[in-house]
Order: sequence, then C-alpha cells, then structure tokens
Amino acid sequence: MKKFNPNKNIIITLIVVIIVVTIISLTASHRANDGKTNLGQSAVNDSVGFIDKVISFPAKAISNGISSISTLFNTYDENERLKERIDGYGELSIQNDNLKKENEALKKELALNETLGNYERVTATVVTRTPDMWQDLLIVDRGTKDGIEPNMAVLSQKGLIGRVIEVNASTSKVELLTSKNQNSNHFPVQINSENGDSYGLLKTYDDKENTLIVSQIVGDLDIKEGDVVQTSGLGQNSPANLPVGVVQKVKPDSYGLDREVYVKPYAEMYNMPVVTIIKRLAGAGE
Repeated sequence: MKKFNPNKNIIITLIVVIIVVTIISLTASHRANDGKTNLGQSAVNDSVGFIDKVISFPAKAISNGISSISTLFNTYDENERLKERIDGYGELSIQNDNLKKENEALKKELALNETLGNYERVTATVVTRTPDMWQDLLIVDRGTKDGIEPNMAVLSQKGLIGRVIEVNASTSKVELLTSKNQNSNHFPVQINSENGDSYGLLKTYDDKENTLIVSQIVGDLDIKEGDVVQTSGLGQNSPANLPVGVVQKVKPDSYGLDREVYVKPYAEMYNMPVVTIIKRLAGAGE
C-alpha cells in the first residue's frame, strides 16, 4: 500500500484551481468581445424567455383589449360631442340667417315708414300665412286694441299689399292684392304720366308675370312703361298717394275695348314678415 503524499495532493488541487480560473477568465473575455453566450447559458436564457412569453401573452392580450375598448368608447363619445356641436352650429346658422332676414325686413319697413310721415300707422308682424290661402290672406298681430279697423290699407317694404278685412282684439286678417276673390273691395288708383294722371281700378293679379293689373281706365292719356302708380283715394276706403308700383306694359283687354295696365309692385308679394297698417291721415279725427 502506497503511502499518502499530502504535497502531491496540494499540487493537484492548485492545478485544478488554476485550470478553472483560466476557463472562467476565457469565457468572460469571450462574452465581453462578441456578446455571445456559451451553449448552456444560451439554452437557459432561451427557456426563461419562452416561459416569460407564454406567461405574459394572455395578460398583454387582455390589457391591449381593454385599452382598445376604452379607446373605442372614448372615440364614440368624442364623435357624439362633435355631432352635437355641429348640430348646434347648424341651428345657430339658421337663427343667424333668420335674424338677418328679419333685420333687412325691418330696415325696409323703416324706410317705408319714413316716407309715410303724413299718415298715422301701426307696424305689425305676420303671424300666420297658410299654404292653402297663400295668395289670398295673412294674419297679423294687431287688432282693435291697437285701433285697427276693416278696410285699412296695408303696406310692406316699399308698397301696397292689401287691406284689412277682419279685425279681432289682438289680430287682424289682411286680404292681399294677389287674391283671386272677384268680390273683393279693390283699390282705385292713379297713374302719373308726363301728360297728366289717368285713373283706374286695381282688381286682379297675374301670378305668372308677378304683376298687378289695372283696368277700367278713365281717359285716353298715353301711359308708358315706368309711369308711377299710386292709390287715388277716390273710393274713400283708402288714403291717396300710397305707393303701388310702376307700369311694366300696357295692352288691350280681352274684348279690345279697354286698356289693361300691368304694374310691377313695389312690394315683394311672397315675402312679407312685417307690414305697416295705415290708420288715417295724421291729425285726422276718429
């Protein structure tokens, strides 16, 4: 039996330690140079990474789904808010347009009133104009409490549009010059020409040409395009010198026995949100 030599064992141990340290140093140096791991470390790292992916995938999928749903709801809410704002802008635009139109109508009515300084008058707002009676009637927000009476002349914008035919406490019914009512109390008018004045009766309306027609002309004075037409006041149902329109053309009637004068009205017959009712001459008695 060999005798155990401790010095030999120490030397072997030192050699093993040196070899191990050398291998570790070389490995560390190799990883520092090219960033690559050895086969064992690579296998361990890949396994850990795969397990991490498997574990974290459902959590990430749920998190992404919740985030997408939240984004969808937020987008929907934002779209609804934008739609409400757009609808609001549309309503404001319509209101603005209506106010502009009303403002323009009031300006025209004010300009008309400035030319009627000799008359006592009342401004009224149109409250009703039904489609089935569009050419015949309208209702305004003035009545007996405002001193309105039947047969009072009614003007709008720049000229005559009709007369009051029915009065209530706070509203009145106005028959328009465009009415087809043959029994209506029509206006006597005068046509101012260079050679003098001609007189006739304003009694019909040509809706194709948008012109008033004066017939039963008295006299044979020459009437030309552009001559001014006003109320004559001869019938005692309306004041004189209210503006009606200008002559557009003159032609024989259907029987060839009389002349018909076509008058372009000063007033816009289909757009009258505000009207002026002539009560009487200023200073005249009740």
